[in-house]
Amino acid sequence: MNNLPSTDRRSLSSEFLKTVLDSKPRIAVFDCDGTLWPNNSGEQFFYWSMEHGAVSADMMAKMKQRYEDYREGNVSEEDMCGEMTTMYAGVTVADMEKAAVKFFHEYVRPHYFAEMRELTNSLAKQGCELWAVSSTNEWVIREGIRDFGIPAQNVLAGTAECTAGTVREKLTRMPSGEGKAVAIRDVIARPVDAVFGNSIHDLAMLRLAKQPYAVNPNFDLEIIAKKNNWPVYWPEATRAAVGS
Repeated sequence: MNNLPSTDRRSLSSEFLKTVLDSKPRIAVFDCDGTLWPNNSGEQFFYWSMEHGAVSADMMAKMKQRYEDYREGNVSEEDMCGEMTTMYAGVTVADMEKAAVKFFHEYVRPHYFAEMRELTNSLAKQGCELWAVSSTNEWVIREGIRDFGIPAQNVLAGTAECTAGTVREKLTRMPSGEGKAVAIRDVIARPVDAVFGNSIHDLAMLRLAKQPYAVNPNFDLEIIAKKNNWPVYWPEATRAAVGS
């Protein structure tokens, strides 16, 4: 790739924002990890929370082994993300929310994709209805989207049943892969104008959109996006990192 001066990188960002805003979507849906920020916040919070004593030593050992099994392809993405949500059974919701605030502000907030934050807030000002869909747990995602103009009630994320202010073992929602499209159809239940995602796990919900956007795409999604003539956008921070 050819190196671009910073002014050209900013021009690409402005062009992307203008293209989306000019299309005036009424409903827009955003993946979070890899799309609004570069971090895999689900994985990072998983390890961070265990290091900070959120679960017992036995649960920590079990979950670390499960994650190794997942990495080796022996546990599905959907099952792993579900277990990473329900592993906090017995923890109070208040403690999960406090942990999410501390984790997010320290590890993720400094790395937001600035133009994606500008885009979502600009869309909100246009009256666009914004939603976040993620397989990461709801406590982390609700904290993360505060700066993006997405209402907390418009989060479809990994969700465990909570009663009497305490997390339970029952998983009530896991938007992963096809599950993201299912959540959109079940909860939003209206045509979606724009969807933004970065990985193959976002493909099903991208296909629901009048206009899909591949943002910071993984290699497999980039191939599909180009084949289907979907706009592909690399955030400035990503382009700067690779010198292009």
